[in-house]
Amino acid sequence: MAAPAFAQNEGANDIDPDLLNDPNVIIVTGRAGAGELLRNEASYAITTLDEERLRLENPLSVADIFRSVPGFWVEASGGEASNNIRVRGIPRDGYSAIGLYEDGLPVQHDPGLGFLNADQSFRFDETYERVEAVRGGPSSIFASNAPGGLVNFIPRRGGDEFEGLFRAQIGDYDLYRGDAWIGGPLGPDIGFSFGGFYRIDDGIRDTQFRANEGGQIRANISGEVGPGRFFVDVKHLNDSVTFFLPVPLTFDADGDTAEVPGFDAQFGTYAGRPTDDLTFRNVGGDFLFDLSRGTDIELTQITARLELELGGGFEIQNGFRYRTSDTVRNGLFPATIVSGADRLDGVRAQLLATVPGAVDVQLRYADTGELFDPVGQNGSGLTSDAVLSSVEIPIDEITNDVRIAGQFEAGGMHDIAIGFYFSTFDVGFRRFGSIALLEVADNARLLDVVAVDADGNPLFIATENGISRYGSQFNNAENTSEVIAFYASDEWSITDELRLDFGIRWEQLQFQGFVGETTSVDLGVPTTIADDQVLTGTGTANFFDRTFDDFGFTVGANWQFNPDFGIFGRYTQTFRLPNATDFLGSATRTDLVKEEIQLAELGIKYSAPFADLYLTGFYTYFEGVRFNENVFDPATGDFIQRTEFADTETWGIEAEGVIRPVEFFDLTFNATYQNPEFRNFDFTAVVDGDPVPTSFSGNQLLRVPEFSFRVIPGLNLLDGRVRIQGVIEYYGDRFADAANEVKLPAYTVLSASARFDVTDNFSLYVYGDNLTNKIGLTEGNPRAGQFISGDAGAEFYLARPILGRSFRAAALVRF
Repeated sequence: MAAPAFAQNEGANDIDPDLLNDPNVIIVTGRAGAGELLRNEASYAITTLDEERLRLENPLSVADIFRSVPGFWVEASGGEASNNIRVRGIPRDGYSAIGLYEDGLPVQHDPGLGFLNADQSFRFDETYERVEAVRGGPSSIFASNAPGGLVNFIPRRGGDEFEGLFRAQIGDYDLYRGDAWIGGPLGPDIGFSFGGFYRIDDGIRDTQFRANEGGQIRANISGEVGPGRFFVDVKHLNDSVTFFLPVPLTFDADGDTAEVPGFDAQFGTYAGRPTDDLTFRNVGGDFLFDLSRGTDIELTQITARLELELGGGFEIQNGFRYRTSDTVRNGLFPATIVSGADRLDGVRAQLLATVPGAVDVQLRYADTGELFDPVGQNGSGLTSDAVLSSVEIPIDEITNDVRIAGQFEAGGMHDIAIGFYFSTFDVGFRRFGSIALLEVADNARLLDVVAVDADGNPLFIATENGISRYGSQFNNAENTSEVIAFYASDEWSITDELRLDFGIRWEQLQFQGFVGETTSVDLGVPTTIADDQVLTGTGTANFFDRTFDDFGFTVGANWQFNPDFGIFGRYTQTFRLPNATDFLGSATRTDLVKEEIQLAELGIKYSAPFADLYLTGFYTYFEGVRFNENVFDPATGDFIQRTEFADTETWGIEAEGVIRPVEFFDLTFNATYQNPEFRNFDFTAVVDGDPVPTSFSGNQLLRVPEFSFRVIPGLNLLDGRVRIQGVIEYYGDRFADAANEVKLPAYTVLSASARFDVTDNFSLYVYGDNLTNKIGLTEGNPRAGQFISGDAGAEFYLARPILGRSFRAAALVRF
């Protein structure tokens, strides 16, 4: 990947917000050459987003930014972090199929670590000037763990003139946020940049506590000294965000998605004061569980870049990054929905047989002892099991990417690069969890299972303060990984119109570490059975030392008939090596394999004063994909694990662009049509104790729609001082399980925003998201099974909808 140019920033007022994907933008992502490459010269699909486009859309999360990129299926229903991105049908969760980069270096070497997606380590603010997103193409040649694409966030740098901005934002969910940035000269050819953000809010879903609080600060200097250019950046992030998880749902008389009585599907959440600040029994002492902490990260990142001219058209480019962070993830993961009556029926016989004098079993609220009506409480009488999980993941990571790049003539102009990538990182994984019994209601209260005598007096409480099992989860593991990769590329301009691109990459990944052994113990508390099976460490560990490597290549061509029209094509054969956290559950895993991927694309590009249009056909074949599921068993509080292997195949077409028929109106759009399907997904399932041959081959991939689009009509009034735009998003039917038995129905979302430039240096913005308050489901309940979901055919089920309607406003001052 080329290092960003050290040119001065454009002034904010010089940016034309009506231009999307300007073909004359210089591209720095997805290549490693020494020369400049314009967007309309690229032999791969790339989307560029400038700062004003990003301000007008005002994304709530990093994942929201990717909605503007065709081929990307975005699940941003988790809140500001911990979301899922799928690209071109590649069936990997989280960010494990795309690289999330900042200034040409990875935010996190592996962006899809278990329980730590790269978006948890990154926040977008006004210190960034633009975003470039590559789909497929050469991304996996110049980046590790990026078979599907590469998204690069490019920070601001100071220029020859002092400038800055301040942006204040408020929202109807008690959002208060401030972003600031200043930059300017420190001396001849040297500039500085300083800025960051701070934000507090209560969350669009009402948690009854502060949902999101924190911010980041960064400073950098850049410039030219002699034959070289340098850039040094320091960033510190300290932020806590709530992770929104599935909510209970049902169907209306027409079979459409509907709310469960007592639970607001758009603004409700199980989390609340009753499940915050709980005390769990544990070996060696109590464990304090603070749900309001959410995903809490403290991160420091140091980046240094140096480019030195070597003469003869060659230069050496080196990028270095050090990152240290500590992340704690506390979450409430709903697992099942069971009617109160059925739940009591499931435990009544056992308790009546073991508790002397007991004649009945009741559900009671843990905080007050008030009786819970198992038929009609909250209008439904429903209860839910939930996993209250706390995970700590510290990381120390060093990354360095060095290359020699240059240009020479031989049968045309060659722009070549030869590089070496190195990364070493230490990842810890410590987890403790318990199972809670909850009512199905907003900010759910904890329930106890109580055996009573004939007068209704409690004789024995099977649970304790709403906890049905302490210590249902326990992990203690460490992994030290070392990555080396060699890569080379050649952009060969045979003529001014025709260019061929070549790239290769060999990568090796070594894992070393340990996994602590676990055992189940009874803490011996006589007044409850919740402490009878507490998982804990044995004091011994299993060690592992494994090495994987693979080779990939890409070949591309771009034929630019004229400056306004061209075509490109590319074939890439690449790979995805195992994940560093794959070992953290077991040191002896034998099911970790290299995943082989074939990618092909063919695209057309057209640019004119009235329109910029891009059309790309693509093909993806993913071989040897490991699919895991962890199904919650409410009877034991354990998870039943299953692993199967399959291939996936996706054909598709992407379209994006902007049409400007008149000066006061434009239409921006992106759309994707694809047929993401399983291949060779055949295995033996066990049904009622009997083996049953099962095949999911030909089924639609999990949670990926066949058709989706995003259209943004915009009006530019008063000589461009006023911009009003709407956003229409449509996502087709998807499925929550590989069996395609649980459908996530199609939905449409409407949003809008507007900007008013009061003066050249002062602007006002307003935003409205999900204006119709649509219940749009992005995923089902993974804990019910992702092969054949236990929610299939159920009257009540768990799923994760998009966030409800919200409004925000902002004021921007430039100087």
